[in-house]
Amino acid sequence: MKKEKLDILYEDKFLIIVNKKSGILTIANDKEKEKTLYHEVHEYLWRKNKNNKVFIIHRLDKDTSGIVIFAKNDKIKKIMQDNWGSVQRYYYALCHGNFKCKSGTIINYLKETKTFMVYDTKNEKIGDKSITKYEVIDNENNKTLVNINILTGKKNQIRVAMQSINHPIYGDKKYGKKDGMRNLCLHAYKVIFTHPITKEKIVIEAKMPKYMNIKKES
Repeated sequence: MKKEKLDILYEDKFLIIVNKKSGILTIANDKEKEKTLYHEVHEYLWRKNKNNKVFIIHRLDKDTSGIVIFAKNDKIKKIMQDNWGSVQRYYYALCHGNFKCKSGTIINYLKETKTFMVYDTKNEKIGDKSITKYEVIDNENNKTLVNINILTGKKNQIRVAMQSINHPIYGDKKYGKKDGMRNLCLHAYKVIFTHPITKEKIVIEAKMPKYMNIKKES
């Protein structure tokens, strides 16, 4: 595997924020032991100082690209996770079809199967509520680029939400359809949060990958 330079968007004594590429796990699980973003960040910090540590605050799906925030100590991790509900998270998604409504809120009640597929039960008594807000940015040739703000943070939330309104995301082999797109066209492009120590408002953005461009470059 070719070693690529870590795309660092922000770093201070307490946090390090990076732009994850599609196809890389945020952190390893019991079934997948491949190299992860967590490992790359840990390696980067270890090279600077062998006493440096890294703590994961949240994660993105393997096929989702974009912003991932790590803490440099356990205290910062806990503060960030305790206040995670106040963190504003925005995504770009390139979806199939033309949307009838230019904006909307999608409410799903999610449950996971034994084969790790998440689906909308449409039943608030048995599913975990997820809230996904979207706004159309542009559309062309049956493709629509939408801006998404998630008010909850459930596994595969955005992918299931877009599928539930019949606008699956391009490149989504799990919840969508075969469309020839190599990468999942879902990108976490912006986070807004209050710094856990300085209390400063932090706004971080990550440029959208070129493969998500709705218009062909001339």
